[in-house]
Amino acid sequence: MKILAGFVLAFAIGVVCRLTDVPLPAPPVLIGAALVVAMSTGYVLVDRLVARRAASHRDLCGGPTGEQA
Repeated sequence: MKILAGFVLAFAIGVVCRLTDVPLPAPPVLIGAALVVAMSTGYVLVDRLVARRAASHRDLCGGPTGEQA
């Protein structure tokens, strides 16, 4: 769902930039576009990897009050 929302948002930004003649906030060459795709893919993959791991230092977290358990 996040990826679909990202594509919709990117498309909307492109349309608004085109209609208002604002330069696109993206690199104009293929290698720059590939870099953006690679960075986005890496971000999504690491986000999924980290979300599956158990928190190993949860007992050290103070929470909203700052007090440890």
